[in-house]
Amino acid sequence: MDQEAVTTSLSSLERKMMLLINEHKSLKDEIRTIKLENHELRTDLRKRDEQLASFKNQIKITKIVDYINPEDESISELRAKVDEYIREIDKCIANVSR
Repeated sequence: MDQEAVTTSLSSLERKMMLLINEHKSLKDEIRTIKLENHELRTDLRKRDEQLASFKNQIKITKIVDYINPEDESISELRAKVDEYIREIDKCIANVSR
């Protein structure tokens, strides 16, 4: 091969390498962005799962309170205490999820 052919081949190879390097950088940036988004989505999902569990517990407690005999004199006290427990449980869940 003569000098000119070698120079042309090297130039072509250099151009292709630059294209590959740029593509590699672009893909690395895209992966970084997708990983960040994935992490945020997983965090949101965890929070929503915790909220769902909390809501399910609230529904269970509400059903228990509803089944209590309403003729009982201390029903309002009991309901107030259960509501207080629910609020306290919600605070605990909020603290644990941080």
